[in-house]
Amino acid sequence: MLYKFKSKSGSDVIMMGPNGDEVLRLIGKQPAPKGIIEPGDMPAAMAAIEQAVLAEEAAREQAEAEARAEGHTVPAREGVTLRQRAWPLVDLMKRAHPADHDIVWGA
Repeated sequence: MLYKFKSKSGSDVIMMGPNGDEVLRLIGKQPAPKGIIEPGDMPAAMAAIEQAVLAEEAAREQAEAEARAEGHTVPAREGVTLRQRAWPLVDLMKRAHPADHDIVWGA
């Protein structure tokens, strides 16, 4: 499944199913074919995503530090980080929130 997040405030944001599911869970929404993020929910959603991004980055830094302490190297990151995946949606929320526009998907 693809998620296509739409708002009057900016361009569509498209995510593959598993990535969209993850981001929706982070902001307290159940993955579903259709849904809405209302402007009143956006500050908490942006904060939740930022907290998850910081936790992911801290875990990576800790793993690298532990590997260096043991004389090992951590393999290069594979794939896209949460920050890279979620940034377009956060950016859309930053535009939609002050304009009082909803973000919908699947509609």
